[in-house]
Amino acid sequence: MRLSTLQLIQRIFTLIGFMALVGVLLIIAQLLGYQVPGFGNQNDDFDEPKPQVAIISGHAGFDSGAVCLDADDNPVLTEADLNAQIAMKVVEQMRRENVETLLLDEYDDRLDGLQTDLLLSLHIDSCIPASGYKAAYSEKSVIPEEDQRLVSCIDSHYPQATGITYHADTLTHDMFGYHAFNQIQPKIPAAILEMGFLGGDQQLLVNQQDRIVQGIVESLLCFLNDEVADDKTPQVVEETE
Repeated sequence: MRLSTLQLIQRIFTLIGFMALVGVLLIIAQLLGYQVPGFGNQNDDFDEPKPQVAIISGHAGFDSGAVCLDADDNPVLTEADLNAQIAMKVVEQMRRENVETLLLDEYDDRLDGLQTDLLLSLHIDSCIPASGYKAAYSEKSVIPEEDQRLVSCIDSHYPQATGITYHADTLTHDMFGYHAFNQIQPKIPAAILEMGFLGGDQQLLVNQQDRIVQGIVESLLCFLNDEVADDKTPQVVEETE
């Protein structure tokens, strides 16, 4: 047998031995719990996409929203500031829940044609000495059952986490006709949440934001996980002249 043939055979066996060694090392790595891309994970390229959520920080990049004044008419608290604090915490918590979450300004350019699994806009009502939250979806909704389910998730989880009760008397057409509803893709579930009043709910909104965030996050996860929320009376939009 020629020397060149023997050398070729030797190289082939060396290559086979190297490949066998690599295979053994990969198996050991898998057994030790290490994730090796492309090995032993046939579904790596077929993982379910993460859910996507968009959160609007009410009045961000636009104006102050409601403003509370002291006895000398100096501003001491603004809605936009509190909205921003809470919205950022909601985004951070949702990302920890493995949900892709986008934080948007009030009139964010990205709202035009936005594609996402749901949109929630966070706001706070005025400085009057009242307490209560409310949520609404578009009066022109083409998916009212989905939008109602989102609001029902809020009605089930938000008051339970925060202790803030529903305040239907202050639902307004500004909520039903909220501008963002008309900017995003029409089949995206969307709602606007007034988290409470700067007056009567100030203690919670300022000093116990974790409870507010918990109520919002649990509401969003309720919807994304297709949980069955408590049935609530569908919103009624009054006819205008």
